[in-house]
Amino acid sequence: MNPEHIENRARAGILAVRWENGSAHEFTHAALRAACPCSACRAVRRAGGTVEASPAVRLAAIEPAGANALNLAFTDGHARGIYPFALLAELAAVHC
Repeated sequence: MNPEHIENRARAGILAVRWENGSAHEFTHAALRAACPCSACRAVRRAGGTVEASPAVRLAAIEPAGANALNLAFTDGHARGIYPFALLAELAAVHC
């Protein structure tokens, strides 16, 4: 499933996504940071740890990563996470 529209509500710390099927979801920036799929964050989770994200963390940049993903950079300096649309849809299903 692909997004039809993506809106960053920076002050509120929300990334709003409307999907092509008409459904919509709002992700907090902190939740996206905590779910980072980069290799370093995955290693923390595989070792039984949790990726901590301050509620104050915000998206610093949003860039396309190919045709099916976003590269999200955060104000805490973390900028290595490529978020495939399939992962965002999966996170939306878990958090709804």
